[in-house]
Amino acid sequence: MNENGMNVTEKLIKSHLVQGKMEVGEEIGLKIDQSLTQDATGTMVMLELEAMGLDRVKTELSAQYVDHQLIQTDFKNADDHLFLYSACQRFGVWYSRPGTGVSHPVHMSNFGIPGKTLIGSDSHTPAAGSLGMLAIGAGGLEVAMAMAGEPLYIKMPEVWGIELTGELSEWVSAKDVILEMLRRHDVKGGVGRVIEYYGSGVETLSAMDRHVIANMGTELGATSTVFPADGNVKRFMERRGRGADFSELKADAGSEYDIKEWIDLSEVEPLVALPSSPGKVVTVESIAGQEIYQSYIGSSANAGLRDFAVPAMMVKGRTVHPRVSLDINPATREVLENLTAMGLIQHLMHAGARIHEAGCNGCIGMGQAPATGKISLRTVPRNFPGRSGTIGDLVHLVSPETAAASALTGVVTDPRTLDFPYPTYVAPKELIINRAVLVGPPARGMEGGGDSVLKLEKGPNIKSLPPFKPLPETLSGEVILKAGDNITTDDIMPAGSKILPLRSNVPEISKHVYVQMDETFYQRAMQHQEKGFVIVGGENYGQGSSREHAALAPRYMGLRLVVAKSFARIHWQNLINFGILPLTFADKGDWDRIDQGDVLEISGVRNAIQEGNELEVRNVTKDESYATEHVLSPRQIEAVLEGSLLTLFKNRMSS
Repeated sequence: MNENGMNVTEKLIKSHLVQGKMEVGEEIGLKIDQSLTQDATGTMVMLELEAMGLDRVKTELSAQYVDHQLIQTDFKNADDHLFLYSACQRFGVWYSRPGTGVSHPVHMSNFGIPGKTLIGSDSHTPAAGSLGMLAIGAGGLEVAMAMAGEPLYIKMPEVWGIELTGELSEWVSAKDVILEMLRRHDVKGGVGRVIEYYGSGVETLSAMDRHVIANMGTELGATSTVFPADGNVKRFMERRGRGADFSELKADAGSEYDIKEWIDLSEVEPLVALPSSPGKVVTVESIAGQEIYQSYIGSSANAGLRDFAVPAMMVKGRTVHPRVSLDINPATREVLENLTAMGLIQHLMHAGARIHEAGCNGCIGMGQAPATGKISLRTVPRNFPGRSGTIGDLVHLVSPETAAASALTGVVTDPRTLDFPYPTYVAPKELIINRAVLVGPPARGMEGGGDSVLKLEKGPNIKSLPPFKPLPETLSGEVILKAGDNITTDDIMPAGSKILPLRSNVPEISKHVYVQMDETFYQRAMQHQEKGFVIVGGENYGQGSSREHAALAPRYMGLRLVVAKSFARIHWQNLINFGILPLTFADKGDWDRIDQGDVLEISGVRNAIQEGNELEVRNVTKDESYATEHVLSPRQIEAVLEGSLLTLFKNRMSS
């Protein structure tokens, strides 16, 4: 920290620090004020709270959202909704009903408070940094621990200051700003960092503009993204009747950053991320003219009213190209109600747009899958291979302006080339606010007044957590998969309408681990369930979603060791949480020396990880050894030794 003053990130961390020192790379423990869970991860969080024997959450506020699993083709999703409602009543958690909207903008609008910490079992939780919060995505078990009153442990990040100057030009919006960051730094540029935006250009961005940028800081691999809580944030909260919750939070004069960078907003142009990575960014102009099948507007990234209002004004009096499906995915019920009241939903419908339920939907492959081999332009945060629900998809990430312009022309179109003026968006004087669809927790000591609420309502698809055995003295297993760089949690554990409903059933969802990369993986892995197996990974192994099932399901199948060139933060922690030892190659060239089918072994592993950071991994098949390293803290070592963070917590509670 600079002696002359602190930046916003340092203020947030210092005010919540309960363990450790604010030195980059050191493990610190943070007090957590709020938690956020969604239905694809929340079912497991609630089962973990049950396994802990928790009576009621210890956070100031916890909220559970039903936004992912909205397609009800059988009983599974509906049963999960009832289970989550009963769990909210049991543990004292707010419940957001199906159709209320995506967790991040709903939480921001109704519960976000400047200066607070937020942990969420969704990797885009940092969107709340738009309000001046320290919001961090994590695996479900870490969220459950925070809800039980435990600190969140992370490595003290570097603070990456991005000074914004100027103002965005017409036809350019906040999505293009974060795409510019990805163009410069790709999907690993923010690893180990919190991104903090400051400067005169910040004042030109609304709170929801900042939400777009903070949301997709996750795609850079950042721990979180932070904006100051200023006049724009105050106005945002006052318009929602929550002005009393506002408090200013700005960087001190003379504060410094570990790394600095500058963006002149006036120089940003329409950008697009090509398939199949958010970091593969080029200008829209450079690919203009390519035929498209779909334009999709909405998601947790572009969630604000203006992100729908501007496209609605663009298509007014016009018709969507006959080959194009213009999918409007309202991020929240509030957006849908206000678009209707403003008369804008009619423009979209009359132009030929398809209006969908408020929620995540097509962003995670729950409907709206694109046609085979056809370009889909989407305002979503991710375009990982097959995430849309179509294998071999061609999803491009764009701004709402680019999506709407291209929907009209039928080809990728730089909106600056349109033959009509840029629509002027003016926010309505009075916003429609609907909090009746948010169900508050019962008062303490009055959990609904009966056993019907205290008992969790479990359908036949909801299974309790499997047991987790301690780490053995010798780790030995066959390498049943050797993976390359930037493997995502979507690669490990796909989403979609077929698989998401199985999130509360570990044995069943395990059948889909790595299915998109290797259809034989499950059968081969289960042959090693008792003796264990090994995965070898490349750089940035486990990037993307926070889904803990990408660690939990392989652990159930027998995974106890992953050796990789490097790990993405959340997945690395999820592996530890479930007793899987993550090691990195000391010499990354050793990755080339290992083949699928080799047997790797570490003798005396329990003592080895406690006595030092260096471990020797022996390749039994080739009779050679590799130097590897771990960066586990003493607390994390305990969790791996016990077999899981949950087991460690339960043992401590019973002692």
